[in-house]
Amino acid sequence: MKKGETMDGIQQQELNVDGIRKDFPILERFVREKKLVYLDNAATTQKPLQVINALTDYYTKYNSNVHRAVHTLSAEASEAYDNARQKIAGFINAKFREIVFVKNGSEGANIVLHSLVLDRFKPGDEIISTVMEHHSNIVPWQLAQKKGIRLKFVDIDDRGQLKMEQFDELMTERTKLVTVAHVSNVLGTINPVEEIGRIAHDAGAFFMIDAAQSIPHMPFDVKKVDCDFCIFSGHKMLAPTGIGCLYGKEALLEDMEPFLRGSDMIKEVKLLESTWNDLPYKFETGTPNIADSIAFGAAVDYLNALGMKNVWGHEQNLVNYVMKRLSEIKDLVIYGPQKRGGVISFNLGDVHSHDTASVLDEQGIAVRSGHHCAMPLMKRLGITAATRASFYIYNTKEEIDRLCDALEQARSVFKL
Repeated sequence: MKKGETMDGIQQQELNVDGIRKDFPILERFVREKKLVYLDNAATTQKPLQVINALTDYYTKYNSNVHRAVHTLSAEASEAYDNARQKIAGFINAKFREIVFVKNGSEGANIVLHSLVLDRFKPGDEIISTVMEHHSNIVPWQLAQKKGIRLKFVDIDDRGQLKMEQFDELMTERTKLVTVAHVSNVLGTINPVEEIGRIAHDAGAFFMIDAAQSIPHMPFDVKKVDCDFCIFSGHKMLAPTGIGCLYGKEALLEDMEPFLRGSDMIKEVKLLESTWNDLPYKFETGTPNIADSIAFGAAVDYLNALGMKNVWGHEQNLVNYVMKRLSEIKDLVIYGPQKRGGVISFNLGDVHSHDTASVLDEQGIAVRSGHHCAMPLMKRLGITAATRASFYIYNTKEEIDRLCDALEQARSVFKL
């Protein structure tokens, strides 16, 4: 890797993207007789051989349940499983006991909903979020309204950035939870989570971050941002689908009642009552997703080897390049601020995003189209859908050139 500097002047190493791409067999695929250009990373990332091999090794060498037996296979599986949790904890500077394995970030939000909000909040209490949230950070809290809990939302300005003054305006003594996305999955907006967290804590409220679009892309330290809870999904950071994490401060998790109940999350069971297991197992019911958890650890190993500052620097270089190139295309409207994460949503004239994405697919380019699980944000922007290109460690400027060339062809197809 070559030395360089990020746009913020932080020393970084240039990623060896050619070497990285060799670890991803799917990138050699051809789609419609064109070499695949995968630009749907905000939805899910591709998986390197190191992660795929971790899955294969588990199933072919030591497949067994964990924490239930004394035989060799179970001991090996238990060690690998616990090591994966420790790796993920270290990745975000958390404790082992603060990492709860879940299916995805959505399940993590639902644990906070049921184990904290519905269990402890009272009618008249308030939750503050924002209009730019993914549905996973909106829909769970709507259930709280049945208990008389009020939902409030901070708006965005014309640049796609939060109107920060509204946090102070909306905050009252009844505000109990503030929950925001770190990076918007539509706009790419990077929200000032440390500042928002201070506002929440000064008002005596809990603070939760949806970090699904930030932890895979940049250095993230739960102690530095001082969040009470954080949710993220493994499949957006090279790991398999079906595995994610809920981070919670140890003291809070200790004090919360478990949401899901059954085997393994218990310490002792009697016919009429039970006592709960130690953290983090208290929130994990039944046989866990062992294989995908171990592969999640392998994904973290891969990212740690690259260095998250280097991952972020690579993406910022791509963003700077693609923003410049897209600005040269007539009839293209880009949503969100200039400085952003590796997510760019746009529309080409009055062409529906699905039609634009279909033309790009004809050129072997995979992008997302639709409302991106952010329908309230779409309404706020005055649109029903958008096309989204999102980037990761294996993307190149040459692929961006192909994207822009294909968009120019789309202009011709739709006679813009």
